[in-house]
Amino acid sequence: MTSRERVIRTFYHEKTDRVPIDYMANPAIDRKLKHHFRLKDNDDEGLRRALHVDFREIAVPYTGPVLHDPIPGLMVDPAWGFRRKWVTHDWGGYWDYAEFPLKDLDMEMAENWPTPSPDDYDYSVVEDRCKQWKDPAIYIGNPGLGDIMNTTGFWCGTETVYLSVGLKDPAWLCLVDRRLDFQLEQTKRILEAAKGRIDFMWLGEDLGTQTGPLISPQSYRELIKPRHKKFVDLAKAYNIPVMFHSCGSSSWAFEDMIEMGISAIDTLQPEVANMEPSYLKRNYGDRLAFHGVVSTAGPLATAPVDEFKRSLREILSIMMEGGGYFLAPTHEIQDNTPLENALALYEFALKWGKYESI
Repeated sequence: MTSRERVIRTFYHEKTDRVPIDYMANPAIDRKLKHHFRLKDNDDEGLRRALHVDFREIAVPYTGPVLHDPIPGLMVDPAWGFRRKWVTHDWGGYWDYAEFPLKDLDMEMAENWPTPSPDDYDYSVVEDRCKQWKDPAIYIGNPGLGDIMNTTGFWCGTETVYLSVGLKDPAWLCLVDRRLDFQLEQTKRILEAAKGRIDFMWLGEDLGTQTGPLISPQSYRELIKPRHKKFVDLAKAYNIPVMFHSCGSSSWAFEDMIEMGISAIDTLQPEVANMEPSYLKRNYGDRLAFHGVVSTAGPLATAPVDEFKRSLREILSIMMEGGGYFLAPTHEIQDNTPLENALALYEFALKWGKYESI
């Protein structure tokens, strides 16, 4: 069975040979894995092949002008103006969002903040990339496609965003819709360029804390859901399913997502409220497929390898029942993860992820 067949069948809870496998990781552990397989630091494709990853993301490069000038000490996105600073930790570091230029957002700022046009991207790479990836399942988007609160938080800061949600602030909604209109048009162009080769769409929006909803269900249904539905409807027009990313305790919104036409849910942090594997399978397993569950804050990062393997075996025994499970970390594998645990995740996914093994 090809990766593409395996992934598509899993969306529809159809029989497969094994669970599809996905990979996401922070830079330091990613380099360790590449070095383990004697790969170059930039050989992303080689690592995915070594780990038997079934998924590939299609994206297009930005070729437009620099809309936001560099700032000393920060990484500034030249197209969108997001500002990040380097934050160190015991295992390396990462670029975190900082110096929010739209924290005092008003309508003039929302209407005039420089953003790119869909014309500023090179769509000619899509067909060639699709031809290169004959076997894997190809998806369009990622947790940032359709994302509203997180991404506007990169400009405005979280306080401004959540006040704006509560107040239904017109300036914030203007900024939201400018970005989503761009994304919707760009997504449509990529789908056209791929000529039917893209297998699913990946959307995102973090909706949960560790214990419950991040915003009220009313705010979600009034402000978030109708905007996401435009992307789901676009996917339907191209006859592809949709997977939705949400961190935290987000099962409170699953019925709305099912109603909207979403087929699979990503992240699925097992340590937070109402997101335990057995709870998910019992309440939604016949209507949703699941991608994730292997917690990057749990045994994968913190336990001895034998203990991690026991936890992985338990996850597979629950999530594989009845099909509809994509094995993946809940977020990017963190830099503090022991290399032997990261390797065990993919080695034993192949061994225990075969359907005759459960």
